[in-house]
Amino acid sequence: MPDERNFLEPGAILIGPFGVSETVITTWGIMLVLWLLCLVFIRRLKLEQPGPVQTAVEYLILAIERAVTDILPQQGRQVLPFIATLWLFLAIANLSGLVPGLSAPTRDLSTTSALAALVFLSVHWFGIRSQGLRHYLAHYVRPSPILLPFHIIGEITRTLALAIRLFGNMMSLEMAALLVLLVAGFLVPVPILMLHVVEALVQAYLFGMLALIYVASGIQSQQTESLQEKRNV
Repeated sequence: MPDERNFLEPGAILIGPFGVSETVITTWGIMLVLWLLCLVFIRRLKLEQPGPVQTAVEYLILAIERAVTDILPQQGRQVLPFIATLWLFLAIANLSGLVPGLSAPTRDLSTTSALAALVFLSVHWFGIRSQGLRHYLAHYVRPSPILLPFHIIGEITRTLALAIRLFGNMMSLEMAALLVLLVAGFLVPVPILMLHVVEALVQAYLFGMLALIYVASGIQSQQTESLQEKRNV
């Protein structure tokens, strides 16, 4: 009988009859790190004379909140936890490829597809929560029911584009970094590593911003239609 371990990907482990890939292990590790950091940070909060770490984290959260409220002034607080968590996870996930022996989970299409599916579900969740199920579904057949297939195709294609864009960019980024390491060894110039860091953060920002825009469109489109209905009445 062939050994099941021979069919595992490099870096994967076998838990009972299930194989756990390196991407899943790294993702679990990132979630654990985020949870531990939040736990430690919450226990060390100081209302008076906060330390430099608390000040930096507060400025980061305020910057994310400002970016969210600029697009969603009224529902910003409602969407903030999801977008902030998405941004923080993506930033750490994209930068994890710089750790020797690790690969960024976002260079795996399964990870980016799962994140895109999460954004897809969140768009509908926030839209339904904001306007109700009937009003939310009604915009798919407005101004004509003929547009229903096009709305559905648009939802699917933008979700696929969201997943493939992040996957392609992170895959090309890590391949470029690997080529530089093969050519220059571990004496890679610092500016090249800084470019890798900047590009990883930019990709996290773009994914989170697109997610925010999609969620905002799912909420604000319903508000616009509701205002139009009131005016017509």
